[in-house]
Amino acid sequence: MKILLVDDSKTMRNIQKSVLTQLGHTDTQEACDGQDAMSKVGAYKPDLLLVDWNMPIMDGLTFVKTFRQTNKTTPIIMVTTEAEKSRVIEAIKAGVNNYVVKPFTPDLLSQRINETMAKVAAA
Repeated sequence: MKILLVDDSKTMRNIQKSVLTQLGHTDTQEACDGQDAMSKVGAYKPDLLLVDWNMPIMDGLTFVKTFRQTNKTTPIIMVTTEAEKSRVIEAIKAGVNNYVVKPFTPDLLSQRINETMAKVAAA
């Protein structure tokens, strides 16, 4: 499974990559903001995107809205510090399939990925 990690924090991308590797997902690519992600998503064709909300240049919500204009199916999990219910609802309305609040455990990230991929497979 190809996974695109979109986060302005190199440390957070490394943590996510480490967790994904433990889960057996080694085909990952990284983007440092939404604009960077838009430039990579076409050629890489990820099966899943893990997207941070708060980033410079293009934030995660703007990226999700832009990406969803041309791609309605690729699952997106928002991985963010934004924990308010209104923010979660806003992200889901924008097209996010699932939501993980930072800091997260490897088990939680694994669970969210499995839930999301199972829902997509069933659809």
